[in-house]
Amino acid sequence: MRPAAHAVLHLLAVLGEGLHWDSSRARLLMTDIHGARCIRWRLDAEGWDELRLPERVGWVIPAADGRLLLGLQSGFALATLGVGPDDVALDWIARPFSGTSLRLNDAKADSTGAVWAGSMNNDDESRSDGCLFRLSPDGQLEVVDTGYMVANGPAISPDENLMLHTDSGRRTIYAFDLNVPAGKITNRRVWKQFTESEGYPDGMCFDAEGCVWVAHWGAGCVSCFAPDGALLRRISLPTSHITNVCFGGPDLDRLFVSSARAGLSQDQLSREPLAGALFEVLEPGAIGLPGRPYGRVSAGV
Repeated sequence: MRPAAHAVLHLLAVLGEGLHWDSSRARLLMTDIHGARCIRWRLDAEGWDELRLPERVGWVIPAADGRLLLGLQSGFALATLGVGPDDVALDWIARPFSGTSLRLNDAKADSTGAVWAGSMNNDDESRSDGCLFRLSPDGQLEVVDTGYMVANGPAISPDENLMLHTDSGRRTIYAFDLNVPAGKITNRRVWKQFTESEGYPDGMCFDAEGCVWVAHWGAGCVSCFAPDGALLRRISLPTSHITNVCFGGPDLDRLFVSSARAGLSQDQLSREPLAGALFEVLEPGAIGLPGRPYGRVSAGV
């Protein structure tokens, strides 16, 4: 039987995350959080480019000015890239977590160029120290929700009227009414509660039809849910800790999935040699939404 997914990059990521399709550069972007590296991959190339960073990095989003916005251990920074993997100049926007055990963990941009980003306590995930930020296109940072154990997977619906955001520690995906022009979320409610056998909801994204694709940490799979939360499809992968999902490619019809080695014992790693790889789901049967850049795009660009 043909497998439902296959490994495309053997990254050995400690904690692979932060997937984003950068259409302007035709690259898939992702991070290895605890490996403190950002990975850039031209689809179907045998190798990849790496940026080595001075802090843990949760996510990467292209900026409208050509730089990359990074969600680092201590905060938000714009990165200017040089020639080598260590040649990265950081221009800090905000460092709300400098000198603490908190860090940024997952993020998405909306059509105005604002970024919605969650956080967590890196050293003690049982604490409800995490929050949800909104970083405006002009660099103003605002806390819009609090009380998260492990904030994960912001996802914005095709019409931008709905935002989903996860507390992985509570196995819960919340829904909010979203007002993108006003930069506001309201009416928080439970959208989906995961069972123990389903693991923990991690990164997620909407497709063009409004269905939601969710990575399952601890359960070795990706699920596709209808807009009302009904399960439509579940795809097994050959490792336990599945972390994020992202549609990419010129037609946004290829589905990529990141994974992690963190949290697996040596015995588990010996039985799951593909832990930390980047996977592609074969024949996902859906079209994704374009990834949005951070910041305002100049007229005519």
